[in-house]
Amino acid sequence: MANNGQATETAPTTVAEAPQATPRIRWDDSRMQTAYANVCNVASTREEVVLLFGINQAWHSGQPEIPIQLSSRIIISPHVAKRMSVLLNNVLREHEGRFGPLSGATV
Repeated sequence: MANNGQATETAPTTVAEAPQATPRIRWDDSRMQTAYANVCNVASTREEVVLLFGINQAWHSGQPEIPIQLSSRIIISPHVAKRMSVLLNNVLREHEGRFGPLSGATV
């Protein structure tokens, strides 16, 4: 290619050189279900983290046995669990900043 009598070269454009657009996330809630839980338990293996959610309906303290009605089991990867941990810590820090420390919360 000539430009005012001088040859110029253009570098080939590759996919790696093209600016990367951040994908937009669209939350699809068309099949979402809502459930209430006041109890959560967590177990894990090397490949997955299992979250169990349920409801403690025991109204009297000092019961010899407390029945928990399990309602949901969510199975996630350890990577998702790590991201969830960061998100929950951020939400709780913001909550306590607005409403004060959560006292009496058992871990």
